[in-house]
Amino acid sequence: MSVLKLSVRLALLAALACALLAVPALADSQARIVRLSDVEGTVQIDRNIGQGYEKAFLNMPITEGAKLWARDDGRAEIEFEDGSVVRITPNTKVEFTLLSLRDSGSKLSTVKIEEGTAYINFTGQKSNEFTINFARESARLTHAARFRVDLEDTDATLAVLKGDVEIEGPSGSVEVGKKQTATFDLADKDRYTVAKNFEQDPYDNWDKQQEQYHDRYLNAHSYDASMPYSYGVSDLNYYGTYYNVPGYGQCWQPYFTGVGWDPFMNGAWVWYPGFGYTWVSSYPWGWMPYRYGSWIFVPSYGWLWQPGGWNNWYTVPRVVNPPQRFTPPRPPSRGGQQTVVVGRAPSGSPGVPPRRTVMIDRGSAGLGVPRGGVRNLDKVSQAVESQGSTTVHTRPPARIAPTPPSGYSMRTQGYSGGMSTRTTSPSSHTSAPAHTSAPAPRVSTPAPRSSAPSVSHSSPPSRH
Repeated sequence: MSVLKLSVRLALLAALACALLAVPALADSQARIVRLSDVEGTVQIDRNIGQGYEKAFLNMPITEGAKLWARDDGRAEIEFEDGSVVRITPNTKVEFTLLSLRDSGSKLSTVKIEEGTAYINFTGQKSNEFTINFARESARLTHAARFRVDLEDTDATLAVLKGDVEIEGPSGSVEVGKKQTATFDLADKDRYTVAKNFEQDPYDNWDKQQEQYHDRYLNAHSYDASMPYSYGVSDLNYYGTYYNVPGYGQCWQPYFTGVGWDPFMNGAWVWYPGFGYTWVSSYPWGWMPYRYGSWIFVPSYGWLWQPGGWNNWYTVPRVVNPPQRFTPPRPPSRGGQQTVVVGRAPSGSPGVPPRRTVMIDRGSAGLGVPRGGVRNLDKVSQAVESQGSTTVHTRPPARIAPTPPSGYSMRTQGYSGGMSTRTTSPSSHTSAPAHTSAPAPRVSTPAPRSSAPSVSHSSPPSRH
């Protein structure tokens, strides 16, 4: 072989190697997603793809530039990687104006409240920055805080229950402490008044019930401490359990699976700019098991989720050792932006009072079970395993307090800024857990299987 031909081949090989190495770099972008973790009633989403608002459903990834709109019977919750939460009530619009990642791995999140009422729980991880904007005000959070923002046409209020919040706006900076409320006069250069009390909001009980669910289930399993992310962990602990599987380590499985169930029976392919089609599971626990790790099939256990692969999140879930004749999940081959439903489509709760009883069947894998609505789900699972189905009573929904009469105000001691002479309108909220830090997730195509740490052995579930 001539020296010239050899040089040409070496150059081609070098170019090919560079191209192959470039693929993971493109896949490992600094894009972030957060989770639409609860949907009740009518909630719409604008995915920032030029199609305007459309139906939103549980487990949809929320990306930078997306908007959510809870209509007059709607409520929703959005979970961030560190466990921070934003909840919105009827007639509320929010925009996720910033979801980015620094080279250091710290996360930058900015949420704009366009109208309505939102509850915010920031867990306070030092490396992360979380900003809430409303009207011309900006609350940049640097430590743990829980608060509520009410934005109307002529005024806005921010009420703090935990921690303190500093707000910057046209009238300068103001710090609002625990159990204080700041009211901003939007018609008078955003001049503010700070009161030392606040009044109950109609949806405080609902927000409190959601927070109690996370408080109870977020750290309910010893394996949770090894999870680098917190979004979706509460649902894993409520809707399923862990097994130490020989050869695979610690794996998770939902209750009520049964023979013939597979994790891709119900869901939808949803298109996102920059990512293409992404699998969205219909199951109420269906976040982490489809974004990280692998689904594995083990005889005598069935399908289990093996945690891992925390540095990447997947648009197409990974499958390892599937049974014969199993068809792996494949995104639609045709281009376009339409949502493609598989089996039972993801949905939100209807905007009507929930049923007080629920029938649970083997093979349902938690579909139809309201989050936190049935006690001792592990024992219910045993009954379903032996009987095939069972009917259970559900917890009553949170009571929505009546709205105070128009013009009602609780006068309290306080102070004002920007030369305001207004009295204040009050508000309220609840407490929150701390969460662990994590490496930054990056979008990726499937990667080799990673193993989970080993803990005490559990027996496999019985199969009928």
